[in-house]
Amino acid sequence: MKMKMKFEGIYTPIITPFNNDGQIDWELYAEVIDWQIENGVAGIIVGGSTGEFYALSKEERINQFKFASDRINDRVEFMAGVNDIRVDECLDISLAALEAGAKSLLVAAPPYSLPSEEELANHVLEIAKTTNLPIMLYNYPGRTGVEMGETFLSVVAKNPLIAAIKESSGDYSRLPLLSSNYPSIELAVGGEEQVLEFAAWGAKSWVCATANFFPSECVQVMDILGKQSDFDKGRRLMSAFMPLMKALEQGGKFLQCVKFGCEQQGRPGGSVRPPLMPMDEPLKQEMTSIIKNTRNSLNSILNP
Repeated sequence: MKMKMKFEGIYTPIITPFNNDGQIDWELYAEVIDWQIENGVAGIIVGGSTGEFYALSKEERINQFKFASDRINDRVEFMAGVNDIRVDECLDISLAALEAGAKSLLVAAPPYSLPSEEELANHVLEIAKTTNLPIMLYNYPGRTGVEMGETFLSVVAKNPLIAAIKESSGDYSRLPLLSSNYPSIELAVGGEEQVLEFAAWGAKSWVCATANFFPSECVQVMDILGKQSDFDKGRRLMSAFMPLMKALEQGGKFLQCVKFGCEQQGRPGGSVRPPLMPMDEPLKQEMTSIIKNTRNSLNSILNP
């Protein structure tokens, strides 16, 4: 069994750019990957919800793993999101990720089936046994309908392959619980607007959708908070980020705003696949102003 992996820095769940025909644009996908690496992220997550895995065919998902692995070429860590509504598909996709060269997996509860905590633990441990890869858990009950509670955590924490948890419940009370009661499972920031709180409880990594369009800035924020523990500067930076974080989290168009943010930075963004729909003009105008102000505010703090 492998040694427990340590997670530090920014892990970007990258977007999937589509061409005008709605197919994956592989040339732009390569640009997305390269820009992240050039800006100092620690890892790239392929197949996350920000990458619209739920709107991709199984063949497309596996092709993404292969393409990304070749493009990343061990320059940073390649983490694969392997979630699906069907358990057998999760296992197939997990094995495909392993074969493609993934170094770790991001694993959530299968949506809709609402497994018990014991059943969910069995599912996660089966993926660990099948792949022998380190796993970052993904607790997002708002999407899966299931909480990774204490019964679940007590079981999976015994396995050294269960290395970290992306905590996206929005429940602040879980941070001291996870940090104090399950120290073998590293805490990863899972809420764009909660970085300060996570860092205070020991988080060293941030699964950061915002890094799709502010990668260097997010890398610096996590370094300042996670490594330097400079919470005075961290508070100033997060205050600058907060209008953007609120717009992303509360506007109901999270992914569309992320892709639009990429375009505002001169990077590939583009359309989303159904059932999601494009942003309207008023939201585009609002996001344009917020992104510009965020860029200027961050620059004034990071480069005084």
